Amino acid sequence: MKEKIFNKTKLNTTIIGAKMKYILIVICFNIFLPVSAYSQSDSLYHYLEIAAKNNPTVLQRFSEYKAALQKVPQVGSLSDPELSVGVFLTPMDLIDGKQIADIRLMQMFPWFGVLKYSKDEMSLMANAKFELFRDAKLQVLYDVQRTWYELYKIEKDISISQKNIDILKLIERLALVRYKSAASASAYTYPQRESNSSISSQTGSSSMQTTGQSGMSNTNQSSGSMQKSNMNSAQGTSGLVDIYRIQIETGDLENNIALLRNQQQSVVAQFNSYLNRPVISPVYTGDNIIIDSLDLSLTSVSDSILAHNPMLTMLDYEKQSQEARKKMVTRMGYPMVGLGVNYSVIGITPTPMGMPSMNGKDMIMPMIVLTLPVYRKKYNAMRNEAEFMKEASSENYLATANSLQTEYYQAVSLYKDAQRRVKLYDRQYELASKSFDLILKDFSTSSSELTDVLRSRQQTLDYELKKVEAVADFNTAIAWLNRLMANLQIQ
Repeated sequence: MKEKIFNKTKLNTTIIGAKMKYILIVICFNIFLPVSAYSQSDSLYHYLEIAAKNNPTVLQRFSEYKAALQKVPQVGSLSDPELSVGVFLTPMDLIDGKQIADIRLMQMFPWFGVLKYSKDEMSLMANAKFELFRDAKLQVLYDVQRTWYELYKIEKDISISQKNIDILKLIERLALVRYKSAASASAYTYPQRESNSSISSQTGSSSMQTTGQSGMSNTNQSSGSMQKSNMNSAQGTSGLVDIYRIQIETGDLENNIALLRNQQQSVVAQFNSYLNRPVISPVYTGDNIIIDSLDLSLTSVSDSILAHNPMLTMLDYEKQSQEARKKMVTRMGYPMVGLGVNYSVIGITPTPMGMPSMNGKDMIMPMIVLTLPVYRKKYNAMRNEAEFMKEASSENYLATANSLQTEYYQAVSLYKDAQRRVKLYDRQYELASKSFDLILKDFSTSSSELTDVLRSRQQTLDYELKKVEAVADFNTAIAWLNRLMANLQIQ
C-alpha cells in the first residue's frame, strides 16, 4: 500500500512538473513573440497635415483674415463723387437766353493723412487677424498631438492589461492543477490511516507486549498521516484562495479594459473632430514612439514665448492699430475740402438786331466746398475712445504675458516630471527584466515557484506601461512648449 501511494504521489508530481514546464513555454512564447501591427513612422505628422488643412476653426480664422484684408482698400479710397442733374420743365428766362438744365459734379477730399492712417489701422487689424489664425493653427496642432499621445497610452494600457489577464489565467490554471493534486493526495492519505488501525487491532489480540510496541508504532504512523493530511488540506485551501484571488484580480482587469475601451472611443471621436472627418474613422498610433527633444534650453524658451507667441503679437498689432485710429480721428476733426464743377445748359432766345447776345453759350462754373467741423464733442469722444482702447490693449498684453508665463511653468513642470519618470521607469524596467531572467533561471533548476516567475513578468509589464506613459507625457510637454513658442511643425 505504501508503495502504491508513493508511486501515485510521484506520478502526480511528475504531471505537475510537466504542466508547469508547458505553461512556462507558453508564457515565454507569448511574451517574446514579436507583435506585428500597423507601422507608420510619420503617422502623427500625417495627421498634423490633415488637421492643418481641414480643421474648421483654422479655416474660419483664415477666412476672417482674408476678409480683414479686404477692408484696406475700402477705407483707403476716396468717397464716391456726387453728380447732380437738374432739368427745368419750363426753361428759366435769362437776360440773354433760357437756362434749360444744370449739371453739378463734386468730389470730397478728407484732410491730409486721414486715408493713410485709415489704411494703417485696417492693415494692422488684418495682421492681428492673421495672428489669430496662427494661434488657432498652433492650438489645433497641439490638440492633435496631445490627443494622439493620450490615445497611444490608452491602447498600450489595454494591450498590457490583456497580457496581465493572460498571465493570470495561466496562474489560475496552475493553481487549479495544484489544488486538484492536493485534494487527490489528501484522499489517498485517509485509507492509509484506516489500514494501520485495523492492522493494530489484529496484532493486539495475539500478545500484550507486541500490542504495546505495535500500538506505539501505529500511533506514530497515524499521527504522521494526520499531519500529512492536515498539510495537504491546508495546501488545498490555500490553492482555492489563490484561485479566488486570481479571479477577483482578473475581473478588475477586465472591467478596467472595458472602461479603457469606452474612453478610447471618446478620444478617437475627439481626435477625428480635429481632422474634420467621420468620428468613427480608425486612428493608428503604432507600436512605439520616439522620445522628442527640445531644440532650446528651458531658459531660452521663456524669452522665445514673449517674442514669438501669436497672442502677444496680435495684441501688439491691436495697440498699433488703435494708435493709428487716434491719429486718423484727430485729422477727421479738420475740414474736408470738396472740388467740383457746375455746368449750365443755356438755350437760344431771339434778340433784337444789333444787340450783343450770349444765346446758346453754356456756362461752366468751378466750385469748392469746405466742411465746418464745429461740433467737437463727437471728435473728442472718438479720440478718447481710441486712447482707452489702446490702454486696454496694453493691459491685455500684460495679462496675456502673465498667463503665458503660468502656462510655461506648468509645461516645464510636466516636462521635468516626465523626464524624471522616463529615467526612473527605464531603470525599474531594466531591473525588473533582470529579476525576471534570474527567477527564470532558478525555475529551470527547480529553485523557485512558477508563481514567482509569472508575478515577476507581470511586474515587468507594469513598469513597461509606466515607461510608455512617461514618454508620452514627455512628448506632450515638448509639444506644449512648442505651442507656446509658436514653433510650427506644419507650415
